[in-house]
Amino acid sequence: DRNKKKEVFKFEDGIRAFVKHLNEGKETLHNDVIYLAREDHKAMLSCEVAMQYNDGYTENVLVFANNICNIDGGTHLSGFKTALTRTMNYYAKNNNLLRNGQGTTGDDLREGLTAVVAVKLGDPHFEAQTKVRLTNPEVGGFVETTVNEQLGHFLEEHPTEAKRILNKAIQAAAAREAARKARELTRRKGALSTSNLPGKLWDCASKEKANTEIFIVEGDSAGGSAKAGRDRSIQAILPLKGKILNVEKARLEKMLAHDEIRTIISA
Repeated sequence: DRNKKKEVFKFEDGIRAFVKHLNEGKETLHNDVIYLAREDHKAMLSCEVAMQYNDGYTENVLVFANNICNIDGGTHLSGFKTALTRTMNYYAKNNNLLRNGQGTTGDDLREGLTAVVAVKLGDPHFEAQTKVRLTNPEVGGFVETTVNEQLGHFLEEHPTEAKRILNKAIQAAAAREAARKARELTRRKGALSTSNLPGKLWDCASKEKANTEIFIVEGDSAGGSAKAGRDRSIQAILPLKGKILNVEKARLEKMLAHDEIRTIISA
């Protein structure tokens, strides 16, 4: 003050520049930052949203109320997430980007998302003195309407970028479903392993997996011949009934329901 020195911190592009900074060094799915803004003078309420997707797997969504960072989120964050999920899924379904029965969750749609949501309001309410969470209910609806309308327009006007963003979310959904099925398979295998096999497996003596073999043969007759000629210390024999399911073309659910394949898994 004594020297009448003044410093001004200013970014010409505001929160768009902030999002670009947060995505610096990352491979982005679209060059331009998506920018949404709305103001209601009568309600003394305004909202800005800047968002850009990268090819990563984590989301980074920052929310501010009257320039205060709300690290625990609040109604503005809830409104943003709700609108993002609804708008993206609506566009995907209307443009036949989803297969029958396929769907994307909010987590899928926020994978690789960097976003800043900034609201300004006349009478902010926070959960605590630390102002870490915004609680004004009207803000959630205001942000939700802004994103629903303006993000929807962006997707319609930029189909190439929209498809690129949604394809990433669809891949995330497929990976999530594959992980779920893998966990289910592990559980089923564990359940089978704890029960006795139906007298089919002639096990070997060794318990070292790296040095042992299992021969899968068709029928008990072939199993008897193989058993007679095997090295019992390292070779196990598993006879199966007839021709088993071709798993190359079968869905995982159908494969796991097949008795002979479940026998192979447990063996």
